[in-house]
Amino acid sequence: MPSFITEATIIQAAGNKPKVIEEYIGRVNSNTEDVSIARMKSPSGWAEPGQTPEFDEYTVVLKGMLRVASKTGTFDVHAGQAVITRAGEWVQYSSPDPGGAEYIAVCLPAFSPETVQRE
Repeated sequence: MPSFITEATIIQAAGNKPKVIEEYIGRVNSNTEDVSIARMKSPSGWAEPGQTPEFDEYTVVLKGMLRVASKTGTFDVHAGQAVITRAGEWVQYSSPDPGGAEYIAVCLPAFSPETVQRE
């Protein structure tokens, strides 16, 4: 039987400014460990600590620009573009442009504070 998700749960975000995380599917909102799907809204100038997560993350930018830094380079991911980061790779996300960024993040397995490995 399908599971109907009526609303997201707001999750506390890491970073230097408040960011909204709306988890639709994941460990908190749907008790799902295999995958998490969340909409993120980060303000202009937001940056989070670097991390080496134990999950793959698939990110699609809906509005604005999300900067994704890794040890091998930096990508400015604009609305309509996507980026994939792999488990075990150091990465840091930020939204330096005016207007911030809005994006969907899918994590496999589901995001967990214990497996994100933040600096």
